[in-house]
Amino acid sequence: MFNRIYLNDDWTYYRQDTPEQTSVVRLPHTNIELPFNYFDEKLYQFVSVYERKLFLPEDYSGKHCFLRFEGAGHMAQVYVNGKLAENHYCGYTEFKVEINRFATFGAENTIRVVLDARESLNEPPFGYVIDYLTYGGLYREVSLEVYEPNYIQDVFVKPRNVDSNIKTIEVETTVVAEDYHRPFHLTYDIYDGDICIQSYEVESVDAVNNNTLYCADLENWDLDHPKLYELRVRLSEGSKDVTGWDYTKVTFGCRMVEFKADGFYLNGKKIKLRGLNRHQSYPYVGYAMPKSVQELDARVLKQELGLNAVRTSHYPQSQHFLNECDRIGLLVFTEAPGWQYIGDASWKEKHLRNVKDMVQQNRNHPSIILWGVRINESQDDDELYKKANEVAHKYDDTRPTSGVRYIQYSHLYEDVFAFNDFSHTGNNAGVRKKASVTSPKNPMFVSEYNGHMYPTKAFDDEPHRLSHTLRHANVVNDAAAPNNGLAGSFGWCMADYNTHKDFGSGDKICYHGVLDMFRNPKIGAAAVYSSQSDAQPVLDVTSSMDIGEWPAGRLGDVYVLTNADYVNLYKNGDFVNRFYPDKDTWKHLNHAPIKIDDYIGYLLESKEGMSKESAETFRKAVQGFMKGGVGGVLKPTLLAGLAKMLVTEKLTVKQIEQLVYQYVTNWGSDATVYRFDAVRQGSVVKSITKAPCNTVHLAVNPDHTDLVEAATYDVATVRISAVSEEGNRLIYLNDPVTFEVSGNLELIGPACVPLRGGVTGTYVKTTGAEGQGTLTIRTERAEPVVLTFTVRKEEA
Repeated sequence: MFNRIYLNDDWTYYRQDTPEQTSVVRLPHTNIELPFNYFDEKLYQFVSVYERKLFLPEDYSGKHCFLRFEGAGHMAQVYVNGKLAENHYCGYTEFKVEINRFATFGAENTIRVVLDARESLNEPPFGYVIDYLTYGGLYREVSLEVYEPNYIQDVFVKPRNVDSNIKTIEVETTVVAEDYHRPFHLTYDIYDGDICIQSYEVESVDAVNNNTLYCADLENWDLDHPKLYELRVRLSEGSKDVTGWDYTKVTFGCRMVEFKADGFYLNGKKIKLRGLNRHQSYPYVGYAMPKSVQELDARVLKQELGLNAVRTSHYPQSQHFLNECDRIGLLVFTEAPGWQYIGDASWKEKHLRNVKDMVQQNRNHPSIILWGVRINESQDDDELYKKANEVAHKYDDTRPTSGVRYIQYSHLYEDVFAFNDFSHTGNNAGVRKKASVTSPKNPMFVSEYNGHMYPTKAFDDEPHRLSHTLRHANVVNDAAAPNNGLAGSFGWCMADYNTHKDFGSGDKICYHGVLDMFRNPKIGAAAVYSSQSDAQPVLDVTSSMDIGEWPAGRLGDVYVLTNADYVNLYKNGDFVNRFYPDKDTWKHLNHAPIKIDDYIGYLLESKEGMSKESAETFRKAVQGFMKGGVGGVLKPTLLAGLAKMLVTEKLTVKQIEQLVYQYVTNWGSDATVYRFDAVRQGSVVKSITKAPCNTVHLAVNPDHTDLVEAATYDVATVRISAVSEEGNRLIYLNDPVTFEVSGNLELIGPACVPLRGGVTGTYVKTTGAEGQGTLTIRTERAEPVVLTFTVRKEEA
């Protein structure tokens, strides 16, 4: 029977150029921890070595023993007892190494992995510049897999006829046998949870077995109901009742995906893709994060940002991330490694191998709807991309292919035209017309937008952050138009990320995300996405309502992002006005932003006893003056209205001036408190109060506190915000935050970090021991926060 033994502990690690400086590490592991920003990206570009002992029992000698590496950056040489067993030329695909002929059974063996993370390698994505860091190390898991002489090498489940009550499941099973003339027996059991719902038996002598299973009443996998089943396959000799040689299981979902000229269809239902691009990197440790952190990103995308899709830019990503996408119903566009550059013949062969490996290793994930077989944003290479497309279809005939380009009318050998549309500049159409990019007959979607066109930091000023917000709303709205021929859009990008010197803001960070690197949401932009979902109440106000954020102290238009029906605005407890989503501007969004451009509303009538006509005249005049800026000139009609109001209301010019100070500029008056109530179906579902900050507080959000040691160590993500007593983020607070851990925990990254844009974060990891641990978070002006974590062990 197949046996897996995880080998993620007790690795001796050192740089090849300093072999005397060793340390014992656990996987996932980065070859060097980096600062948050302002560092030399060459720090991780060196050759490193990982070594460990591995005892192989005597009874393994007649079996197949494989070392399985899920991610090793970037060129790997695997030695067993000093002999080279394998070279692998990709840091993003997994690989297996059969070690029998190098191993000694009944004794300890030495496993040595030499990893080259230099960017001079002749393999994708290297060869020219790259706008993201590629890191290094054994950053995913390693295991020993032991198989009987006859074993199941691979199982590919292909659901068919998903629109029928009787589903057709085609199963391609690859078997390694000592003697293919000797019949063997395959048993297929379909499980729904712990219940076997159908069984099939097949006899065969073939290496590759294609069998059709007819399955009654299987539920479809879709966005709202991502139903998963498990296919358990047993290989035995001659009969089901004979002790099996091998056993494996595959999770699958019944679903059908189609890209047509008019859009994307899931199980025959047309759906607009609304997604973001994701890099798999994190502060300090780059790619080296375990299962729980990978899974969290999928939940952030689906449950916090309300998206239905993600693009894994620009390489295959963790199985843990993809598994979570399967479980929660998040659609995935994944692609082979690369960024703009195409190399020589050897480089191209590696790209084709990467496409093959990507497809074979990930084709059972129902969440994956599309293979990216081109190098991101590369020039056309007809010969290469014809072959890449053929490779993808050879190893998976159930999914379409695509490839991301920025060239209009680029040659299309794939099934879907993916286009990076950076045409939006804030005051024009959100996306290009399809006919200006490709033939209207081609399926198409926008694979990137915004990003470098308007980098935005969490600590940028309010007008900048507002423009960032509206740009995202504009593109998502225009891409979502029902009859534009676009299948949807993927924004650039989910979260800020470290980058090379040629890109970013000079501090080695690309501030292109709607989240920061710790996955804290940027005010406004993140809520453009989360507000499109009805899963939970969303309310985000783009302004602090402080006049000092705006030129001449004139509070401009403020936008509210919400999935409520409308928002009621109150000033110092008094009702101002009711505001509705601006469907005229954003007609294709589920929930359009709400523009707040009136801070007087009914106050003149309720507080000053002014007539409705005079109050309306005053409001219009003030709005006209505010939009005109310093030295703004009012239209003659408004001037005439004001003159009439002076007579009707028996007001002096001085009194008008006082009303402006009181209801508009607030200069010299007592502190103004604004309250925004989001109302859905007649009930207030969420409120935000904007008031001056008098005391600082820490809002701390750990993703989980019950940590589990299983195949690897576990990590908790802790997101931290500095907030006022009303819970408003303190954007310009840059105080240091310190961390102290105790018990069975370690800190990832420094013990003292600054707040950036009023937010920061940290990570705590387990040490291998069960028990408890604490994380104490302190800043000088807030009460400390103490988090308690429990650590337990589970069987991997």
